[in-house]
Amino acid sequence: MKTRRATQLACGAAAVLGVLVAAATAAAAPQNPGIVVEDGVTQPAFGYADAIRERVWVESSFDTDLDGVADRIALDIMRPAASESGLDVPVIMDASPYYSTLGRGNESELKRDLDGDGLLDRWPLFYDNYFVPRGYAVVLLDMVGTNNSTGCPVTGGTPDHMSAVVGIDWLNGRAKGYDEDGNEVAADWHNGRTGMIGKSYDGTLANGAASTGVEGLSTIVPISAISSWYDYTRSNGVVTRGNSYPSSLSNTVTDPARRAYCAPVRITLALTDGDETGDYTPFWRERDYNPDAGNVKASVFVVHGLQDDNVMPDHFSKWWDALPANVAKKLWLTRTGHIDPFDFRRAEWVAALHRWFDHELQGVRNDVLSEPRADIEYAADEWRTFRRWPIDAREEVSLKLLADTPTTAGALALGPPPTPNLPRVEQTITDTPFLSETNAISNPTTVTANRRVFLSAPLEAPVHLSGTPLVRVRASVNATDTNVGAILVDYGPATQVSRAGDGARTLTTEDCWGETSSSDEACYLQVEKRLTTVSQWRVSKGILDALNRDSYAVAEPLTPGQAESFTFPLLPQDYVFPTGHRIGLVLVGSYSGYSSQADQNRATISLNVTETLFDLPIVGGKAALTRAGLEKITPADVMAAPAGEPESEVSTGDLRDG
Repeated sequence: MKTRRATQLACGAAAVLGVLVAAATAAAAPQNPGIVVEDGVTQPAFGYADAIRERVWVESSFDTDLDGVADRIALDIMRPAASESGLDVPVIMDASPYYSTLGRGNESELKRDLDGDGLLDRWPLFYDNYFVPRGYAVVLLDMVGTNNSTGCPVTGGTPDHMSAVVGIDWLNGRAKGYDEDGNEVAADWHNGRTGMIGKSYDGTLANGAASTGVEGLSTIVPISAISSWYDYTRSNGVVTRGNSYPSSLSNTVTDPARRAYCAPVRITLALTDGDETGDYTPFWRERDYNPDAGNVKASVFVVHGLQDDNVMPDHFSKWWDALPANVAKKLWLTRTGHIDPFDFRRAEWVAALHRWFDHELQGVRNDVLSEPRADIEYAADEWRTFRRWPIDAREEVSLKLLADTPTTAGALALGPPPTPNLPRVEQTITDTPFLSETNAISNPTTVTANRRVFLSAPLEAPVHLSGTPLVRVRASVNATDTNVGAILVDYGPATQVSRAGDGARTLTTEDCWGETSSSDEACYLQVEKRLTTVSQWRVSKGILDALNRDSYAVAEPLTPGQAESFTFPLLPQDYVFPTGHRIGLVLVGSYSGYSSQADQNRATISLNVTETLFDLPIVGGKAALTRAGLEKITPADVMAAPAGEPESEVSTGDLRDG
């Protein structure tokens, strides 16, 4: 190791002695008597400035750049000086591809070695500042092909998340690691427990690593994380991110100096991603963690934005539902978009994360697992807790559709399911490529050729939706392919958390979380919610490529004029429609709110209104909808429906993503 490490040890000796004496009388976890626990949480009993900082390269079993040499994964490590004197510490790991390119957090922090000694002086995010003084090691791991790791990024391919597994294997003595001089290094200071955390791609790596069932991964905290790269770039067969997106993202996260070197890997990604069909192929199965969720042994603390239009909410819901029943799990759902909870509920987040890691990694006895499992935000900073998600009291209720007239919208109503004896009512939808979401949902009582709108009467009581809506369309098409889309809308005046800027704006004031050193402070710009006043609000949406109506893996052309069933989910949601508002379902063909790649057939969809159903997961079930008046509705009830206007911003601002 470098001489800097010896200096750190000497500086920290007195502090370590004081910690050990204090720990003798502290209410600490029996598994680790070196830490200090008060009020059920670990205390900042260790130094930050004198913490040990090191970099280790761990040998993998893969060779992404095909140079004949196994890729090596770089880990930057910070741990209390006491860990060199017998204190066994757990690891909080943030594995990321962004440490030298887009950066991390709202302030796009990068790893920085300011003095050129090969060790980090500036550490992104607050984890090191806050948790190292509380007896944790923090590991910032460079995903394969990024920053100091060798190889090339493969955008969701196995080596991506195996980068983290390689690091965990080294921490547990199952892989070899080396310092910059080639000396073998062992993690003899590790207590055997690792927790992974991260937002977006970082949280995706945590999901992927957990899906392998790797020993030593005790918990994961995926924030706005992908659970299936297919669902991130496609939706039910519709290509939502095309133009060789995996290759493009691989280029983004590769250091500029290495992009030419890794070009052959990106070419292979572009040739095998299947943009031409949008089907679910072996390429995407490799990048889908949901089928492997049964391997997960780690506990899971999921955080996701219900208005996240980047990593959409079906990523958390499919992963959540697929986790084994014996896995401890916790959930935060926010009204914001693609944002870290440090930037939408800061103080509560630090406290919750602290208690979670203390319990899962330090063995501290607290009640974090006996608390309500789900925290859900229903309006700006208005949170409620529930024992489970979706909420226990929900029931799936099928709403039938009533056709529109030349002067009124159609209607949504409770009632018996359709029978074969009912007369068929058909209405057409002309697929209009690049129909905007605003045009699709605005002026709902105006009948237009490129959509059909179905509205409830004004609600006589609130209606609480919790789960994943499903639309069951029965229709024929005059072409061999089309898209079919659906939008769930709340019509009525309200103040919402804006989708602009993911619902947050950055302030100029700071607050601080943890200890500082001469080169790394623990202070961050504060963030506030940005609000918007609206008369209509998109609650959820979904789309289907008609070719994939029966299988996402096998495309089947339509027979023009032949009646078919098109069943597909909308995005999961937990939302309360207020009294006096209307629930709206808008059916379209293609629309740009979901995909920029519209179907070019410009087909006419002949909708069988009588046999089309809209299934909603309603808290309180049919009785709740009856109280809200949905059994009484007729088409005449919707004539006075609001015209609907685009949202109006109350505040402005932006959050940089990464």
